Amino acid sequence: MGRRHPDWLKVKIGGGENYVRMKSILRKSKLHTICEEARCPNIAECFGSGTAVFLILGDVCTRNCRYCNVKHGEPLSLNPNEPRDVAESVRELGLSYVVVTSVTRDDLVDGGASVFYETVKEVKKVNKDCLVEVLIPDFRGDIDALRKVVTSKPDVVNHNIEVVRELFPSIRPQGDYDISLKVLENVKKIDMGVKTKSGFMIGLGEKHSQIIRTMRDLRAVGVDFLTIGQYLQPSKQHVTVKKYYHPREFDELKEIALNLGFKHVESGPLVRSSYHAERAFRLN
Repeated sequence: MGRRHPDWLKVKIGGGENYVRMKSILRKSKLHTICEEARCPNIAECFGSGTAVFLILGDVCTRNCRYCNVKHGEPLSLNPNEPRDVAESVRELGLSYVVVTSVTRDDLVDGGASVFYETVKEVKKVNKDCLVEVLIPDFRGDIDALRKVVTSKPDVVNHNIEVVRELFPSIRPQGDYDISLKVLENVKKIDMGVKTKSGFMIGLGEKHSQIIRTMRDLRAVGVDFLTIGQYLQPSKQHVTVKKYYHPREFDELKEIALNLGFKHVESGPLVRSSYHAERAFRLN
């Protein structure tokens, strides 16, 4: 028998008129969402409130992080109409705040930065008052690729550190902790007016001191918004949960993070990187 989740991790099952409408529009446009691909526990709440995180560059990732439920392997060719399709779906859904993310595409020369650029531009062109947050991969540290994304003028640039430094070799072997920090630092160097955001999971065997060091590292490169959530094992093939943190522990981490200078912090068992994303921006 699999490990039983504690009571505070129970979530509402999807349903409701808005949830069904969101699913219908997304299927009609043949677009992907990270909400579905990563089996996000907040999908019912977010779809029900008219919020979705669009997944561009296909649904197959070139990396294989041991916590992630997104498919990995050899990606298909890009859809040239994707930026326009996302923009039209945002219009049809009536969204005032949209998050655009992607699988990691190490097979592409610019890592897909040009598609991010076109998508942000198209969303803002079709939806005049819509705010756009991008949740980007590390582009292997390519500053030119990052500059391309930032110059498209997203309102928030998010890049998740995902786990503490000490877990990168075993959990994110194709990633690099220092490259991720540099990406966040370089966003501010390119455009100081852009809000930056990052997040990580706990419950993978990290120590409390490592969590605090991660928060300090993120503040040192000017990160504005932070998310901290509980890791949940998507399948038996993924790394197992080492600890379930109690909501009180998440509250304590939030207080520490705010004292470190983060402008907005979402910290809780079910928090994911785009949870309450619009609220974070509008309150700051």
